[in-house]
Amino acid sequence: MSVTPIRLLGDPVLRTPAAPVVDFDRELRRLVADLTDTMFAAGGAGLAAPQIGVGLRVFTWYVDGEVGHLVNPQVTPVGEDAQEGLEGCLSIPGFAFDCRRSLYVAATGFDAFGEPVRVEGSHLLARAVQHEVDHLDGVLFVDRLDAEARAAALAAIAEAEWAGAQAWTPRVEVSPH
Repeated sequence: MSVTPIRLLGDPVLRTPAAPVVDFDRELRRLVADLTDTMFAAGGAGLAAPQIGVGLRVFTWYVDGEVGHLVNPQVTPVGEDAQEGLEGCLSIPGFAFDCRRSLYVAATGFDAFGEPVRVEGSHLLARAVQHEVDHLDGVLFVDRLDAEARAAALAAIAEAEWAGAQAWTPRVEVSPH
């Protein structure tokens, strides 16, 4: 297990849909451990495999003292209720913007051993699950902002000290979720 560098906005892996996991082996369990270690070291509520340069459908979360992971997740909003609140991203360090998400979600997938898992949650857990599944689809939370807020956010991000480290072009993607 190790802490792995987190890819920043501009890295193409963050805009590439991740491939489904087909082998539930020792390598997958190491990936889950690396994601967990890196998430804790960075102080995040979640981390998706593409954020450490691995194009597989895996993410971890740490919300309200609960640590978990999902492999090949499918997420479904539950009900019509929504939440609006600050959201940040370890791949866009130093920024948080108001982002609208479903208040309740149910997610299914597998654990690192291939056993089925179902996660249901609201508020921060629902936000984290939706955020991480978006990463697996090549979508960033700034893509979910309305046009005016997105333009302002991207302008602010472009001025970040780290923004020049990678050439990037803002691109709007819409998650199927």
